[in-house]
Amino acid sequence: MHIDMDAFYSSVEQRENPSLKGKPVIVGADPKGGKGRGVVAGCSYEARKVGVRSALPISQAYRLCPDGVYLRPNYTLYEQASERVMHILSQFTERIEQVSIDEAFMDVADKVTDFDEASALATRIKEEIKQKERLTCSIGVAPNKSLAKIASDFKKPNGLTVVTPDKIQEFLTPLPVAKISGIGKKSAEVLRIANISTIGDLAATHPSRLTELFGKYGTRLWQVANGRDEEEVITSYSIKSISSETTFEEDVAEKAKVMEAFANLINDVHSRVLSQNMLFRTVGIKVRFEDFTTFTRAKSHTRYTNGKDVMEDFVKRLFEEFQASGKKIRLVGVRVSSLKKTDVGQETILHWAKD
Repeated sequence: MHIDMDAFYSSVEQRENPSLKGKPVIVGADPKGGKGRGVVAGCSYEARKVGVRSALPISQAYRLCPDGVYLRPNYTLYEQASERVMHILSQFTERIEQVSIDEAFMDVADKVTDFDEASALATRIKEEIKQKERLTCSIGVAPNKSLAKIASDFKKPNGLTVVTPDKIQEFLTPLPVAKISGIGKKSAEVLRIANISTIGDLAATHPSRLTELFGKYGTRLWQVANGRDEEEVITSYSIKSISSETTFEEDVAEKAKVMEAFANLINDVHSRVLSQNMLFRTVGIKVRFEDFTTFTRAKSHTRYTNGKDVMEDFVKRLFEEFQASGKKIRLVGVRVSSLKKTDVGQETILHWAKD
């Protein structure tokens, strides 16, 4: 299963302040009358109807939705809600992989005998979250992770989509390629020029052609388009790293917008570090340019830490290498690794040696 909370940040805000329900709520930077800097961290479905999206420049969001309710992020509130949701999920199976503050994979193969039972279990999970947290989620149930993720997005919000093994190609074939995680506007345009617009087209394309277009990532796209994915759900006790990434709606050249995106990713990763009681030593970044060249860089500290300021400092230092490239950026990511468990409530002052 892939569980994806619906418009999480804005939904939590609407839950806390019912007067916001039904209104276009945009969480992110201050728009300052359309002249603000920064990006959208999250928005309600009312805002999405007029084209507002996560990672969109806040100035552009204001032009699309000048009458929206703009709120600065309250990450403490979102982290608390996330922790409670993940606790609910843990009551159904111990095989959970939290992949962001508002989504997780669950392996329930040992809890059900067929897809009918899996569907019933997903319904129970949705009801439990709704009752206890007054929030809705969308769930995709499928034979593998990539399929489940596509399925969870199929009937948003508050959806439940089940893809059985015999219906994989029927489900995937008509969908636009952008439904595959990681394919943004730029990738979709590259595929369109190559006469590939649906996942069915992608599945029928020879892998070597996709490799020409996207490098090694092309093979992954072909596998997903054909319903193939051998990745296992990585449970918290076997997790090697915690990461998050975002693809910009349009390639970005402005450093301020890139750093705002990094800040949102750091908040996401840090909240999961805390919720899983982890310490880390290594911080890494991922940068993908407009020409699809992708670079990763990492830096390790001498001590274990769960401090967000360490992440912020290391990300800033690691990104300095790429600032003079002259290329626009289409994707950025943040990762922490070299993890170990810590006792709940352990002090965060472990992180810095004073020198």
